[in-house]
Amino acid sequence: MRAVRNPEAAAERESTGLSDDDRLDWLRLIRSDNVGPRTFQLLLRRYGSARAALGAVPELARRGGASRAGRICSRLDAERELKAAKMLGVRLVALGEAHYPIRLSMIDDAPPLLAVRGRAAILEMPMVAIVGSRNASAAGMRFAERLAHDLGKAGFAVVSGLARGIDGAVHRASLGSGTVAVLAGGQDCIYPPEHATLAEAILADGALISEMPMGWEPRARDFPRRNRLISGLAGGVVIVEAARRSGSLITARMALEQGREVFAVPGSPLDPRTEGSNDLIKQGATLVTDAADIVAVLRPILGQPSEVAAAEPRTPPALDAEPGNDERVRIVDLLGPTPVSLDDLIRLSGSSPAVVRVALLELELAGRIERHGGGLVARV
Repeated sequence: MRAVRNPEAAAERESTGLSDDDRLDWLRLIRSDNVGPRTFQLLLRRYGSARAALGAVPELARRGGASRAGRICSRLDAERELKAAKMLGVRLVALGEAHYPIRLSMIDDAPPLLAVRGRAAILEMPMVAIVGSRNASAAGMRFAERLAHDLGKAGFAVVSGLARGIDGAVHRASLGSGTVAVLAGGQDCIYPPEHATLAEAILADGALISEMPMGWEPRARDFPRRNRLISGLAGGVVIVEAARRSGSLITARMALEQGREVFAVPGSPLDPRTEGSNDLIKQGATLVTDAADIVAVLRPILGQPSEVAAAEPRTPPALDAEPGNDERVRIVDLLGPTPVSLDDLIRLSGSSPAVVRVALLELELAGRIERHGGGLVARV
């Protein structure tokens, strides 16, 4: 999508904001058991407000087959999180508000609330993600530093995951021009711990962002979740040194699912740290030897740094149907441990799209299904 100068859209974003009570209700809903970003959006669309959705969740979970009601985040717990965030200088930016990154808002599972610390205005700049091996070579880190520095000079903010190796090198090289670090844990749980000083340095001209609660220590499963935000923020993702089984390749896959450009830096065929990135080039990723290769592709897509990207409005799916018991049974029977698409469930169940969406909503709130990338779902 080509970026365009759109002052009306920018003004609308500036004027749109949640009240304090609404922000508290949004926080309670997204922090409740079995409510992820997609489920949050479905609930908000069906019930009109987070407060109404909070009242409906227990009955929906019961219909989905929950043996006991899941935890609903209390008002007191949400107030404590907001207080802790404020004390650290963290702002919870809601989807649709000013400073919520435009490109991130376009992905299907955009976080309803984004915890932002630092210079929030950087999130309105065009961004490029650079990720790679934690066990990086000196040559790989040196090249990543050069890319980040040159992209900053070209007017791009650089996004990465604050990890060891390539990520750390990228952030250090773009401190002066602005860099965004996406955290796998809460804003007060910097990982790895030795990057706490780097995280503080980023705040001067950049930002730290997270969708996780304050006090959340990152687990292994949280890093792929973080990776979708890294790719979602950016117009393109650059892979520098990635082994065949690498978290960086997960980021590349998510970038493709989100319609982002994928770039890869070639490496020695004798170095296992570059097998994955070399494979990406074979599969069609744009080969990168300098920052100009990236700028040439992204400039027509993202435009100049001062321009505002205008998102195409999406028509929300209908959610006004109530599945019958026999329809619920058919849909459950079609689900298994192998992820399947919503389209396949609609076709094979013979039910309407609205009925299948509501049935999946009930099952997710009951903790009986999990959602995967690309809109796939699987039975737990």
